[in-house]
Amino acid sequence: MGMSTSGGDDDGLMAEINVTPFVDVMLVLLIIFMVTAPMMTSGLEVQLPRAAAPALPSVDEQAVVTLTAGGTLHLGTGADQGQALAEEALAASLRAMAELKPEQGIFIRADGQVPYEKVARILALCTAAGIQKVGMVTDPRAPSPQ
Repeated sequence: MGMSTSGGDDDGLMAEINVTPFVDVMLVLLIIFMVTAPMMTSGLEVQLPRAAAPALPSVDEQAVVTLTAGGTLHLGTGADQGQALAEEALAASLRAMAELKPEQGIFIRADGQVPYEKVARILALCTAAGIQKVGMVTDPRAPSPQ
C-alpha cells in the first residue's frame, strides 16, 4: 500500500505523453529551415532546358505576336504575319482585340536571339491589354542542347 510517484496506474503504465522526442524533432527542423531559408531567397544561375512540346492544333484564326531578331514587332493571325508595329500600336491593337473577343488567346513567337527582357515586355503588354490566355511558340524540331 505504498504511494506510486510514477504517475501511472497499478500496472506500471505511464499516463503522461513524453514530449521530449517531439521537441527534439522540432528543434532539428527549425535549424534546417533557418539554414536553408537564406539559400532559397538568393537567385541561382541556371540554364533552362529545352523540351519538345506537343504541337498545338492548327487554327487559322490564332493571333500571333512575332518578335524578330532585329526587334520588330508584328501582329497577325495564322500565316499572315501582318505589318510591323511599334509597342504603342501593338498595345492599342491588343486592347481592341481583347474588347472584341475576350476569350481570344494570343501566342508570342520570338526569335531565339531576342533577350528575355523584350519577350517579358511583350507578355506584360498582352496581360495589361486584358488578354487572359497567352502562349509561347517553340520549334519542337530544334535540337536540345546537351
